[in-house]
Amino acid sequence: MAGFEPAVLVLEDGRRYVGRTYGAVGRTLGELVFATGMTGYQETLTDPSYAGQIVLMTAPHIGNTGTNDEDMESRRIWVSGYVVREPSRVVSNFRATRGLDDDLVEQGIVGISGIDTRAVTRHIRAAGAMRSGIFSGADFELSDGEQLDLVRSGAEMAGLNLSEEVSTPEPFTVPAVGERIGSVAVLDLGVKTSTLNYLAARGFDVHVLPQMVSSADILELQPSALFFSNGPGDPSASDRHVALLQDVLRAGVPYFGICFGNQLLGRALGFGTYKLPFGHRGINQPVLDKATGRVEITSQNHGFAVDAPIEGIIDSPAGFGRVEVSHFSLNDNVVEGLNCLDLNAFSVQYHPEAAAGPHDANYLFDRFRDMVLSTKGDAK
Repeated sequence: MAGFEPAVLVLEDGRRYVGRTYGAVGRTLGELVFATGMTGYQETLTDPSYAGQIVLMTAPHIGNTGTNDEDMESRRIWVSGYVVREPSRVVSNFRATRGLDDDLVEQGIVGISGIDTRAVTRHIRAAGAMRSGIFSGADFELSDGEQLDLVRSGAEMAGLNLSEEVSTPEPFTVPAVGERIGSVAVLDLGVKTSTLNYLAARGFDVHVLPQMVSSADILELQPSALFFSNGPGDPSASDRHVALLQDVLRAGVPYFGICFGNQLLGRALGFGTYKLPFGHRGINQPVLDKATGRVEITSQNHGFAVDAPIEGIIDSPAGFGRVEVSHFSLNDNVVEGLNCLDLNAFSVQYHPEAAAGPHDANYLFDRFRDMVLSTKGDAK
């Protein structure tokens, strides 16, 4: 439940929105972004891809169904701050074990409620995602100028590498469920629990690796395939991961990447990446599968994208053969998938595990499994 003490959201362009405290009290800084999902707020909060960002929910009523331990997508909440219009005053769901506000307070997540989130969203859509801060308690008493100076001293998301912050510190394995078909090395750049479970359900022993491992470390495992996860930050700041991926691709290991993993495949193939004005975040993003003509409603959370033509077959600038854009956004024609025609490698920009739904893209895990089975003679 929201507090009664005042709080203020301050944007780097000087705009201010005064509301009430929600969650922890204090000060937090981050890039302000909006997420359009009407459900699944717990999965959003615990998605490591939101590290470094203050997340505004466009749905006006948040917290109705409380929280539980089963829907956590990682070990903690990762958002830097949380902005909602109206927190639910009661929790009403048979699976709930606590209220959302309890989690926010316990984990020190500073939030704000009671502001016109529609107005803020419209401003971000026009002006772009920007640095911001939430100030409450003693920090609310700072002058407008002091608060704005603090916001403008915050880190820019462009050029920021956050992989070390969100990656697992130690490797671990999720064993295959049912018939084992091989193993997959997962480079944890901010992976979600649902992704690991879906890979294990396809018969993979899932070896989750810290982001600092080398290509030699991965090849020593002799995996049947390599997987790069979602994650926060700017792909142009991850040169080491790009070089690692190039090494493993040259070794002939099949590859599947999602979200950040799609951007890194794009870079490994020789394409550039760029920052979107306000990104794609939510569980209602329409994507066209060019091969089938099918429209998928997808879960997305990204602020960067691959710079490649969405039509035609392109020769990889880095020498990896022919490449095509397999999917693109129907909202703004952003690249949403890459398919290598001369390598066993593909990726998508959205989240096919889609905890909280939708599940239109879950078939991609089956496609990955089929790709590995087709190369099973080389799999270990």
